[in-house]
Amino acid sequence: MAGDDEVNLLVIVVDVNPIWWGKQTLIQSEVTLPKCIDAVLVMGNSHLFMGRNNKLAVIASHVQESRLLFPGKLWKCGDLSAETSILESNATGSKDGKYELLSAANDMIVEDIKDLMTKTGEVKGQQTDTLLAGSLAKALCYINKINKEGKAGQEVKSRILVIKAAEDSALQYMNFMNVIFAAQKQNIIIDACVLDTDSGLLQQACDITGGIYLKIPQVNSLLQYLLWVFLPDPDQRTQLNLPPPVHVDYRAACFCHRNLIEIGYVCSVCLSIFCNFSPICTTCETAFKISLPPVMKAKKKKLKPMF
Repeated sequence: MAGDDEVNLLVIVVDVNPIWWGKQTLIQSEVTLPKCIDAVLVMGNSHLFMGRNNKLAVIASHVQESRLLFPGKLWKCGDLSAETSILESNATGSKDGKYELLSAANDMIVEDIKDLMTKTGEVKGQQTDTLLAGSLAKALCYINKINKEGKAGQEVKSRILVIKAAEDSALQYMNFMNVIFAAQKQNIIIDACVLDTDSGLLQQACDITGGIYLKIPQVNSLLQYLLWVFLPDPDQRTQLNLPPPVHVDYRAACFCHRNLIEIGYVCSVCLSIFCNFSPICTTCETAFKISLPPVMKAKKKKLKPMF
């Protein structure tokens, strides 16, 4: 059991890519964005109820921005202490028997999600990738903020849960790897719950930080997997029969064709990876000096004397 001075912080990053969720609505999939958000809210409430020192943060990862949904501006940093205005606006209380502060928090998250989705502008060009690397970076910044604001001698155990929907973006490879190594240095665990195709980047993130990677076989059972696999903290997981670890593909994606390669060329300035050699890096435009083999000068033949 966690001590009185131990704080367990859970940061949930939800993929709200409107392109992917819109396709699921068109094909009448069993999983929809409202159902996913409901499952996230249930898990968040369960995490807060498991310990009085538990803290929660929810971040929405969109194609245009990464928004911190909870705690909001009117809430203090994750301790469920609301301002008087929130209680006055919810003076009627919860009609379904839920704790009033949690009910108000859930309503704020839902309204913020609606505001984010309705303000989505026209997607320009190929800008359809989820800003997952930026959302993870924001999660690390929030965790660092909680560590700075903690009491002296208070231990904060932090972990990040990513609920992934859309496919990976090879353009975010370098930013993603930087976030992974930063989390590893801070002993922050990254878990991944994948709804659709497997994510090689998240497989590496979970393996490097010691988290759990799971591609759920039945998307309509999202809540059950969240409560069974991802709700227990790392200390409790050793006593549970969890899904076996998956094989991690550590191949890198080249920046030119977005293909996974085993051997390639790496820029010495920006560390971009290419499958074919190029004298100029297309990422940072660095021109490389190519060392050509030395040209051997022809030896002059000595003329034999005529006499």
